[in-house]
Amino acid sequence: MNANGNRVRLGILGASGYTGAELLRILARHPGVDIKALTAEKNAGGTVAELFPHLAGMELPRLAKIAETDWNGLDTVFCCLPHSTTQEVIAGLPKRLKVVDLSADFRLEDAAMYAKWYGHEHYAPEMQKEAVYGMTELKREAVRSTRLCAVPGCYPTAAVLPLMPLVESKLIDADDIVIDAKSGVTGAGRELKLGSMFGEVAEGIHVYGIANHRHTAEIEQELGHAAGRKITVNFTPHLMPMNRGILSTIYVRLAKGATADTLRDALTKRYAGEPFVKVLPKGAAPATRHVRGSNLCLIGVFADRVAGRAIVVAAIDNLVKGASGQAVQNFNLMHGFPETTALEQQPLFP
Repeated sequence: MNANGNRVRLGILGASGYTGAELLRILARHPGVDIKALTAEKNAGGTVAELFPHLAGMELPRLAKIAETDWNGLDTVFCCLPHSTTQEVIAGLPKRLKVVDLSADFRLEDAAMYAKWYGHEHYAPEMQKEAVYGMTELKREAVRSTRLCAVPGCYPTAAVLPLMPLVESKLIDADDIVIDAKSGVTGAGRELKLGSMFGEVAEGIHVYGIANHRHTAEIEQELGHAAGRKITVNFTPHLMPMNRGILSTIYVRLAKGATADTLRDALTKRYAGEPFVKVLPKGAAPATRHVRGSNLCLIGVFADRVAGRAIVVAAIDNLVKGASGQAVQNFNLMHGFPETTALEQQPLFP
């Protein structure tokens, strides 16, 4: 039950993808929700068990088309739809519905910036203005009161969480940040794509989105808020031959008088008491296998051998903290549930 003693009636739009399936896996443990509607345009009429046998034990409605969905029976929808299509769908929903959007469509505050990075104008600019960027630990109070929560991208989550406190406290040079990030293949979605086929990914690693990956705009937007001015970061993603996980290795220039220990102390203080963001002891490095299946973000800080520089490393599960887990974390805040509800599972190791 939520704070009002009611169960929340949920719909998941785009339930046939990885983030939709992960939402169902997580929400299976949520005591305060009833899943009333699931959409999947290409698989309408089918069942979740047919697409995801690991979820066969759940009692779920059949998949349907969005146009067939009865909005009157819902309180909140999770949107797991492709970028660009989400805007028009959400704009057409009843205004009373709360929305947790896992696409990129409402993450950027500036409509012109959205057009620059996504190649077309924003189709619901008025709604974009009311959206809250749901980096939960950093926007908690705004998330509580919003109707439309834009869940951050996976790469930005693994970059902004470790960097935001350091930029805010001016412990690093905000104009000299290099983010080298590596992701599992599920970050590309479940649609068949040449670049994510086994023969293209296995036994190798490749770089993509060099100097133009769309998540750069999110990272710069949020770190710009922390700095109080426009900043530019150097961000390069790589695809790894693994299903899940993001590891971000971040190279920073220290401010005068700061050390790696100073950075670690600042991060430890900022995230003290946070259930899902943990700063590791000196000398300990996070790895994707340490967060698999969990909503954790682990952070390690190291002195660089180059004087005046430090290396910050962060690890998350891209499908949980980088997507569906963070979505549920925000949903809990929006409906008055304890923030950790349904997210208490520990990482699956090894």
